[in-house]
Amino acid sequence: MWLYLLVFLATLLVDLVPFIGPPAWTVMVFFQIRYGLDIWMVLIIGVLGSTMGRYLLSLYMPRLSDRYIKQKKNEDLKYIGKQLSTKGWQIQLFVLIYTLTPMSSTPLFTAAGMARIKPIQILPAFFVGKFISDMLMVLTGDYIAQNSKSILEGLLTWQSFLAILPGIVIICAPLFIDWRMLLEKKKWKLNFRIWK
Repeated sequence: MWLYLLVFLATLLVDLVPFIGPPAWTVMVFFQIRYGLDIWMVLIIGVLGSTMGRYLLSLYMPRLSDRYIKQKKNEDLKYIGKQLSTKGWQIQLFVLIYTLTPMSSTPLFTAAGMARIKPIQILPAFFVGKFISDMLMVLTGDYIAQNSKSILEGLLTWQSFLAILPGIVIICAPLFIDWRMLLEKKKWKLNFRIWK
């Protein structure tokens, strides 16, 4: 039973960091294959740990933002967060669809935390999408383990680098777009002087 606790803690930790790291499903696949754990228990406990990690990330991200981002940009991010908070089901739908993609959810929660979007507005959709996408990955874990040599050879390809680009754009968009000007005056402006 303690191995399931390790699954929970490991998935929580990988989804707690504010930069792109290993996906939580890789932790689940490792524990499931290495220790022969029940695949459904690993999935449920792993997704719960992942959701808790993202929740905690969204709670401490405003503090990091306050510490390292200029006050004017923080006000801009808070403004966009308030605007998005009024879009209840639309934000849930976006998070659900985004979570179903193979892209990392780190940029999504980093941006949401900096914009001070309430975690309850995105966590239910995240949990559902995460459960579905991680289920596909964990259920194919045996295949991945049996073909690990050919998979490792394909990790460093131009396709894998292209897969990271949308995450970088999602992190940069909330930071460098002047949202107040865009939403209030309908003018597009980028501001790269946001750091203290």
